[in-house]
Amino acid sequence: MSNRTTKTDPGRFFEDFQLGEAIVHATPRTVTAGDVALYTALYGPRSAVQSSDAFAKALGYPAAPVDDLLVFHIVFGKTVPDISLNAVANLGYAEGRFLRPVFPGDTLSTTSEVIGLKQTSAGDAGIVYVRSIGRNQHGEAVLSYVRWVLVRKRQPRTPAHAERVPELAKAVQPGVLDASCPPLALAAYDNALAGSPFRWGDYAVSERIDHVDGMTVEEAEHQLATRLYQNTAKVHFDAHAARDSRFGKRLIYGGHVISLARALSFNGLGNAFHITAINGGRHVAPLFAGDTVYAWSEVLASAELPGRSDVGALRLRLVATKNRPCSDHPLKQGEEYDPSVILDFDYWALLPR
Repeated sequence: MSNRTTKTDPGRFFEDFQLGEAIVHATPRTVTAGDVALYTALYGPRSAVQSSDAFAKALGYPAAPVDDLLVFHIVFGKTVPDISLNAVANLGYAEGRFLRPVFPGDTLSTTSEVIGLKQTSAGDAGIVYVRSIGRNQHGEAVLSYVRWVLVRKRQPRTPAHAERVPELAKAVQPGVLDASCPPLALAAYDNALAGSPFRWGDYAVSERIDHVDGMTVEEAEHQLATRLYQNTAKVHFDAHAARDSRFGKRLIYGGHVISLARALSFNGLGNAFHITAINGGRHVAPLFAGDTVYAWSEVLASAELPGRSDVGALRLRLVATKNRPCSDHPLKQGEEYDPSVILDFDYWALLPR
C-alpha cells in the first residue's frame, strides 16, 4: 500500500533525490511505424537507412531501424516525471552510447540511477546527475547516457543533504562505437539513393561544414513533438504558468533543437547515417516558437573501428543557432558563446567507408 498522502504527484524537488537511488520509470512505450512517420513529419530527417526498408535490408538490417534520436527522446521522456518535472533547465549530457538498433514493434522502458548531487551557490536549486538506461522488451540495453539537470529546491537556502559530482569521460572511446551497427554489405550502399557521394574518408579533421538550410519552429510543432515523447515537463506546455517565469513564455524542449539540427546536417553529412555515441552536449540558450534554427558542424576526429572495414566514425561538433545563418560558423566571442548559439553538441557518427 502506498504511503503517499495525495493521489497526484507534484514531481521531485532537489531534496527528494538520494545518491545511489535506483528509479524505475513508468509507462513502457511500444514504438510504431506511426511514431516514425510523425518524427519524420516534425523534423524531415532523410537518411536512407532509416527511411527505406529496402535500402536497410540490402545492407543487412532486418528492416529500417528507428532514428537514433527518436529512441533517445522516448527513453528520455520516460525520465521526466521522476527527474525533471520541477527542473529549471537541462544542463548537459555525457557518456551516451547507442547499444542496439531499435525497430518498430520494440517496446522501450527506462531506469535511472542518481550518480551525483550538487547544490547551487544560491541555495535555491541543485544539480542532479543521473545515468539512464533504455531497454527493449527482452531486457537488452539499447541506450545508456548521463545527463545533469538543475532542479528547484522545495525549501530554498536549506543545507544540502548530500553532495557529490561524478567524474565523467570527456568522450566515448572509438573501440566501442560499432555496438548498434550490424556488419554491412557495403557493395549494396548506393550513394545516389543515400543522397551524398561523400563517405567516411572524404572528411578531414578540423573541416567545418555550413549546413545552409534553416527551419522555423512553430508553436504547434514543438508541443506535438514533446507530447510524442510523453515528456511532461511543465515549462514546455503551460503558457499560463510561464507568464511568471524568467522568459515569460514556454521553452522548447532541448531535444527538439538537437533533432532539428541533426536533420539540417543532412546537407553536408548525408551519409552520417547513425549516431553511435554522445560525448557531451550543452543547451547554451533557449529557443522559442517563431525562431529559425540553422546549424553547422566541425569534424573533431576520425577513427577506424577495430575489425570493421565497412564503416568508420567521425567525431562531430554540431552547433545550432537561432535566427542567424552559419556561413561564418558562429560559436564564441572570446570566452562566451555567440548570442545566436543555442546548442553545442558533441557526438560520434558512423559513415560507410
